[in-house]
Amino acid sequence: MKFCVLLPLVFTLFWPWYLEAGSSEKVTIVTSRSQHVFMVELAVTPEAHQRGLMYRRKMPRNAGMLFIFSTRGQKSFWMKNTLIPLDILFLEANGKIVHVHHYAQPHSLTPIFPKVQALAVMEINGGLSRELDIKVGDLVLHSRLQGH
Repeated sequence: MKFCVLLPLVFTLFWPWYLEAGSSEKVTIVTSRSQHVFMVELAVTPEAHQRGLMYRRKMPRNAGMLFIFSTRGQKSFWMKNTLIPLDILFLEANGKIVHVHHYAQPHSLTPIFPKVQALAVMEINGGLSRELDIKVGDLVLHSRLQGH
């Protein structure tokens, strides 16, 4: 009986943490000098695309989010309700980086809308792409990207 009473309480207390934590998958970014491994959450549904990394107060250094879209096209992002700075990598279907937006500012409503076609987008901690020398032409390896 106590279990039945405590279960809803425990669920209520830890459900926000579970939503924030999400399940992680390995992504490797191959640069001209090195390989960098990240553990990313996947965003594949419209709801996950919309929420993204909003409301996160922090993110581990080698963590991020990988957005996979159903169609290739110009993708637009903003930083509304996003509390941490992010670097945003726009990817072709094969994982090739076609645009890097450095250090997107928290809470900004300015659209980030590069004039490139993309099927996927990866968000990592702000400043990491410069620190790790991640550039246009580098490759993001993940099982959901074609050929990987």
